[in-house]
Amino acid sequence: MSKKTVWFEVEEGETIGQCLDRMQKEGYMAAGRKEEPVFEERDGEPVPVRQRIRFKGVRIEG
Repeated sequence: MSKKTVWFEVEEGETIGQCLDRMQKEGYMAAGRKEEPVFEERDGEPVPVRQRIRFKGVRIEG
């Protein structure tokens, strides 16, 4: 039996649409979205380098 909810992260070089397609192929649909910045330290200062996007996937029943 698989989990009812799983978080899917948009991979490097993957579009949001491709991530949603991957979720659907695995039997999940998006029920929420979370974005958070990823920082890297340069010269002692945090610098944003990219945005991490994750989708909460819920199991498609039926």
